[in-house]
Amino acid sequence: MSSIATDKMPDAGGHFGPYGGRYVPETLMHPLQELEAEYSRAQYDPEFQREFEYYLKDFCGRPTPLYFAERLTRELGGAQIYLKREDLLHTGAHKINNCIGQILLARRMGKTRIIAETGAGQHGVATATVAAMFGLKCVVYMGAVDCERQSLNVLRMKMLGAEVVPVKAGQQTLKEAINEAMRDWVTNIRSTHYILGTVYGAHPYPLMVRNFQRVIGDEARRQILEKRQRLPNYLVACVGGGSNAMGLFYPFLNDESVKMIGVEAGGEGIAAGKHAARFQGGSLGVLQGTRSYLLQDEFGQVQLTHSVSAGLDYAAVGPEHAWLRDLKRVEYTYATDDQALKAFTALARLEGIIPALESAHAVAEVMRRAPGLPRDQVIIINLSGRGDKDVAQAANFIKF
Repeated sequence: MSSIATDKMPDAGGHFGPYGGRYVPETLMHPLQELEAEYSRAQYDPEFQREFEYYLKDFCGRPTPLYFAERLTRELGGAQIYLKREDLLHTGAHKINNCIGQILLARRMGKTRIIAETGAGQHGVATATVAAMFGLKCVVYMGAVDCERQSLNVLRMKMLGAEVVPVKAGQQTLKEAINEAMRDWVTNIRSTHYILGTVYGAHPYPLMVRNFQRVIGDEARRQILEKRQRLPNYLVACVGGGSNAMGLFYPFLNDESVKMIGVEAGGEGIAAGKHAARFQGGSLGVLQGTRSYLLQDEFGQVQLTHSVSAGLDYAAVGPEHAWLRDLKRVEYTYATDDQALKAFTALARLEGIIPALESAHAVAEVMRRAPGLPRDQVIIINLSGRGDKDVAQAANFIKF
């Protein structure tokens, strides 16, 4: 493997090879340029970095533990399995890392109103949380279907003072929620900052969100070296837009011995409209501000998607993931709904940890792969969120 110039990803125009960029209406060019300039200044501002680290530690609860899953390891009979416990963060998922960074940028830019999109609701809850903490108005767009299957998170957002807008257009899931958030932003540019939740969208979002999430991989690296005096053999994470995976993978990209696996949503199987595995059935296209792999028909119309996990139920993938796949640095596979639900139950009963259904896709891949690996191999799973939000949904499929 040749070395990856991580400091040059993306280039000045926000491109990761042929992916990324900034494909937006003219109205949004200025706020994106303003955001890019402010983020560039913040990166080199010791006061911003001090404030960011303070909130990550004292408000969010970082560092999160790297936990040896002893019973899961023993049950599978192969590689040693560690869980990076992002589920233990305040609000219950990795999303808060990015939201803290972006709310600090919004304050620096003098914005008084925050908007966001959400699928599984965890990004919406994290956004509502930071908006409440700093006393800013917050509106969260969420597909009407996702509002139903993630009703607990809808209530949490409302409890935090956010207005939750159910989006009833199209498939009524994450893609439509992003569309509505972008329409809002175009209309209210002067007062409003859009806290986009993943490594997707127009530049600088993929770069910025990845850098706010890289704390996951930086910590995991230190922790595994402390515990095992060596790097892991495998890193495994679920991939929707892909922020939890990029956060874990990025600090290890130039460690040739570390294999990386991103797990997409296989839904009910790889057939049109039945899944959200962009690398299995997708092609190159432009959607919601960036160029990447997406599920579309021969006319460029975005296809329906399906996943039991609302957070993975999206038609496109972050541009940096597409580039890493081209470079063959990261392997991308998928887990079906059934496999994810089995992993959801297994982790609960073997380790006393109920994972988010999104994270359960990564657990499912490890359950498939670990038994065939030598016992001295080490796997780190990014347990990106906790599963309280998913228990009612899972109960429709699992007999307790």
